[in-house]
Amino acid sequence: MTKTDDEQAFDKKLYKKNLRALQIELVKLQHHLIKHNDKILIIFEGRDAAGKDGTIKRIVEHLSPRETRTVALGTPSDRDRGCWYFQRYTAYLPAASEMVLFNRSWYNRAGVERVMGFCTDKEYHEFLETVPSFENMLIRSGIILLKYYLDISKDEQKKRLDERERDPLKQWKISPIDKSAQKYWHDYSHARNIMFAKTHHINAPWTIVSADDKAVARINIIKNMLSRLDYADKNETLILPDNDIVFFYSKPCLKNGMIAA
Repeated sequence: MTKTDDEQAFDKKLYKKNLRALQIELVKLQHHLIKHNDKILIIFEGRDAAGKDGTIKRIVEHLSPRETRTVALGTPSDRDRGCWYFQRYTAYLPAASEMVLFNRSWYNRAGVERVMGFCTDKEYHEFLETVPSFENMLIRSGIILLKYYLDISKDEQKKRLDERERDPLKQWKISPIDKSAQKYWHDYSHARNIMFAKTHHINAPWTIVSADDKAVARINIIKNMLSRLDYADKNETLILPDNDIVFFYSKPCLKNGMIAA
């Protein structure tokens, strides 16, 4: 059923009201992490056009840029390719009192690099075997690590990619990889499922986000983040996420429709 203009306006007003309240909670969180020298690392993964950029933008919008960094690395250089795989990422890890948000991460190797043939079979399998140990090492060093995967349907991805093509303000988002996203949909699904099975571990579990509705996804990601992180004066009733929107990965989710096939 199509919403009326009044209903859409109400939804937008309610979204903005909820977002502002949650952004106030994020400022509280930042005060706490600065005071206690916490180190927070948040990874955002997902298919092309899943909503990673918009989610990160809303999270950092009112936070201090001195203690908040967004990392979105480009294509690796020849030197990067000759280094230990994780080496190019370690320079961007959070120091004390910092929150770092990765817009894609080392999990490129389990997704686009695997599907598009940008790494060898040996490099791919070595990554899957070693990444849990790498992440556990980060956690033992005091880094708080959260991993989110934004999940969208094939139809929704096509709609968003088509919108990018038409919107002159989003031309920078279009890449050759985007153009192949629909063609290799099932290959990406297969690679994603293996990634979950191999890299979902107790210290750094995958959190899945149903992201066909961008606004709902953003609100619930922020709620989930805040509910899992310690900070003073937390508004417990405000930060309860919808568990049908944000939930920990489990194998049955691949078969019961909670994760797009």
